[in-house]
Amino acid sequence: MLQTKLEKLVSTLKEENFIPAETYKKYNVKRGLRDVHGKGVLVGLTRISEVHGYLVDEVERVSDEGRLLYRGIDIFDIVRGFQKDGRFGFEEVAYLILFGNLPKREELEWFQRYQAEKRFLRKGFTEDYILKNASHNIMNALQRAILNLYVFDSEADVTTLDNVLFQSLDLIAKMPILMAYAYQAKKHHYEKRSFHLYPPKVEYSAAENLLYMMRSDGQFTHKEAEILDLALVLHAEHGGGNNSSFTNYVISSSGTDTYSAMASSVGSLKGPLHGGANKKVLEMIAYIVEAIGENPTDGAIRDCLVSILKKEGFDKRGLIYGMGHAVYSLSDPRAILFKEKALELAEEKGVLEAYNLLHRIELISKEVFKELKGDDFAICANVDFYSGFVYTMLDIPKDLFTPLFAVSRMVGWCAHRLEQIVNDPRIIRPAYKSIYGDKQYTSIYDR
Repeated sequence: MLQTKLEKLVSTLKEENFIPAETYKKYNVKRGLRDVHGKGVLVGLTRISEVHGYLVDEVERVSDEGRLLYRGIDIFDIVRGFQKDGRFGFEEVAYLILFGNLPKREELEWFQRYQAEKRFLRKGFTEDYILKNASHNIMNALQRAILNLYVFDSEADVTTLDNVLFQSLDLIAKMPILMAYAYQAKKHHYEKRSFHLYPPKVEYSAAENLLYMMRSDGQFTHKEAEILDLALVLHAEHGGGNNSSFTNYVISSSGTDTYSAMASSVGSLKGPLHGGANKKVLEMIAYIVEAIGENPTDGAIRDCLVSILKKEGFDKRGLIYGMGHAVYSLSDPRAILFKEKALELAEEKGVLEAYNLLHRIELISKEVFKELKGDDFAICANVDFYSGFVYTMLDIPKDLFTPLFAVSRMVGWCAHRLEQIVNDPRIIRPAYKSIYGDKQYTSIYDR
């Protein structure tokens, strides 16, 4: 009886809310806030980062090599710089994104010390707000932990620039610890496994602390920490138009507190169309291996990919996960940098065959897209194509893939909130046009 009633209500919902695609065209609605070329509608300006993937002439979108710049500096130059010196780069990049300039040695040392001091949680917080309320989803646990930090901030609702900066630095420092402890709580409560709570080490970088606190023995190699640090650097910021950063803009524009804004961004990133794509890549690769084996021919790979695109294989959505991006066309600079380190780690871990299969799938995917969509169609592997593989080599559980993204992206979210306070405190309020028309009220006796 109840099921029948619910099915009828669902049917009514679909009927009453459906709007034909041609109606959107009639009113020139920019669905997804994108124009006819797929380019995002310009709704703001930023000095924080630039994401470039194509050109638009008078007629059409023209593919171009991808570029990612943090405060005007190319991501390749940033990464090559700290890697050449044998340093971890996340703290340096966080300083750059927040304050607009590369830190001098003494400024970087101060920032690293300050972050190390702020990583520790208040006494009782871990037990009362994380362990006693374990969640099967770490992103949900992060949202709740961030909101609970509000309780301990006597100036939580103060939105002055200096106070929001203080809150931002505190959240950036604490995110790795919140994630690691939330994972340990889930492992104990839902998986009935033993857990451990290591306090962060002040001499460790964010990447080192993450590996140390996630692993039961606390052990890791320098190469492992190096590649996780790179992951944090590459995910720290990606323009103001991505879904979670724009969510941050919208929420912040209401004048609400920092904790509410950041928890909302975590909720956005949780969505599989935004932060969860790397897990889908791994699931897709597992499906391909099961379907055609671990050492397939190029022809077998091609046939499998075609069936996926035709919505016959995998999840039948017609998507090759990890291929393509809303902005990048010919190349994703993050994927290029990640792929280099993925190869190094694969050699260290002795899993070159798995890496080579992933590389072959990437190359054949490009060929398949051209066959089906034309020689002029440009598509590239995005950062998610290799990140899941890298995290697997680091023995990081799948349910931490997206939380790691959030740990890193907290830097970008905070930077955009600070920039918004400086420049544009107006509430964001776009327009929606009602197309329902008029309807007369009917007495309950006549319905």
